[in-house]
Amino acid sequence: MASPRYDAIVIGAGHNGLVHAAYLARAGRKVLVLERRRVLGGAAVTEEVFPGFKFSVCSYVVSLLRPEIIRDLDLPRHGLEILPLDGTFTPMPNGDYLWRVNDHARTRREIARHSPLDAEAYEEYGKAMAEQGRFVKPILGMTPPDPSRLGPDVIRKLMFLGRRFRDLPEPDQYNQVQLMTMSAVDFLDQWFETDVLKATMSASGIIGTFLGVRSPGTAYVLLHHYMGEIDGAFRSWGFSRGGTGAISNAIAAAAREAGAEIRTQAPIARILVKNGGAAGVALENGDEFEAKVVSSSVDPRRTFIGMMEPGVLPEDFVEQVTRYKFRGSSGKVNLALDALPDFKCLPGPGPHLRGAISISPSVDYMERAYDDAKYGRFSRRPYIDCVIPSLTDPSVAPPGKHVMSCFVQYAPYHLKEGNWDEQREAFGDTAIDTLAEYAPNIKSIIRHRQVLTPLDLEREFGLSEGNIFQGELSLEQLFFLRPVPGWAQYRTPIKGLYLCGSAAHPGGGIMGAPGRLAALEVLKDLRG
Repeated sequence: MASPRYDAIVIGAGHNGLVHAAYLARAGRKVLVLERRRVLGGAAVTEEVFPGFKFSVCSYVVSLLRPEIIRDLDLPRHGLEILPLDGTFTPMPNGDYLWRVNDHARTRREIARHSPLDAEAYEEYGKAMAEQGRFVKPILGMTPPDPSRLGPDVIRKLMFLGRRFRDLPEPDQYNQVQLMTMSAVDFLDQWFETDVLKATMSASGIIGTFLGVRSPGTAYVLLHHYMGEIDGAFRSWGFSRGGTGAISNAIAAAAREAGAEIRTQAPIARILVKNGGAAGVALENGDEFEAKVVSSSVDPRRTFIGMMEPGVLPEDFVEQVTRYKFRGSSGKVNLALDALPDFKCLPGPGPHLRGAISISPSVDYMERAYDDAKYGRFSRRPYIDCVIPSLTDPSVAPPGKHVMSCFVQYAPYHLKEGNWDEQREAFGDTAIDTLAEYAPNIKSIIRHRQVLTPLDLEREFGLSEGNIFQGELSLEQLFFLRPVPGWAQYRTPIKGLYLCGSAAHPGGGIMGAPGRLAALEVLKDLRG
């Protein structure tokens, strides 16, 4: 019996794979998406981990999802609804706090409590970062040029970038260079004097990296997370009603409406290659599917080393892939609560619990958390970013109960002592003990907890070394260097085989841009 034949097969039904499939299907291509797990979404998934409690198990907030994807796929019609995340609350050990909200005037007054000078600087900083975001934003929507292959298209793109940089005012040019080279703290030191403000803002520079807030290169990661928008509002973050899995489900609905076929519990054994080109895939159960194009939304290690026969790829390419840095550095602790946490610095329920809660009291605290990781230990006093989505979306918890999602860093994939199976509960205990220093009632209100280490993220969600971005967002792994030099345009040494996940430009977060841009390149090749 002949194998089923498709125009394109997409490996992995994470949000990028689904975006990729939707764009191909909208162009009239016959598309099959194959997902290893029983649920769609990859790391953007909602699961009822405990009866009645629905968690955004991995990714938990949304901001970077590209507006053009929301528009092109008409995602609101397919169920996407983003609820604003109102600000960031940082409790401090001395009983004070910093609470920045979406109301700019209120935030200025709050910062002025700590430093009148910083309140003035915050205005200028916001304007400067908005300009930097506007400069970088078009890059998120373009296929990277390859400077080593100077054809007309590459020259056009390089000239476009050069003109944009030239047209920036001189202070913004300096800021752009600094953002690409400095540490988050060094960059923020130029603007602010308040320690807790710099610590909380610098946290955006370390997410998904094995770097500290004083490490060069983290200023760009700070900008990467600064570029989010919701309904045209720059620097906005929010929850998806129903959890982040609702985002994936909306994209999947758009893909199915366009004609894509999606199958779950279909793990790939290998990518089929014939005459130097991709020819389809073979599943672990022995089923085979033929296709003109195979697009992988899983990371380069799993794609090129885990799913390819030895000797098929050029040795120098394989060597570059093996050097690609993952270095997962974070874990998740998901809590089912009987009540709300009660913070000593601002007791009782209130709007401060409806946004992000950041355990980042000082720059030294953040850097010491990294010091533990450098020596192969999880942080004994970690940086924690918490949200309580049930306050905004009651559908994710039973009446009167709550879910709390805690992103915890640092948790190095490679431990020097013991292993993650032995250390999992100790890691969870450390996160909760840290929260209890600020909200003493937290231990008494926990009904259930789920602890995910980098090893769990690798095993369950296919994230090599537990890296939430399918590879670090470090300077040597950005733009035309992502994932490896010479192969940043979604194509690979195997004709008809493409990468469309977060390991490709422009990187991680619930963005969808790699899936969309890769689809545009596939369609260009199919037409050619």
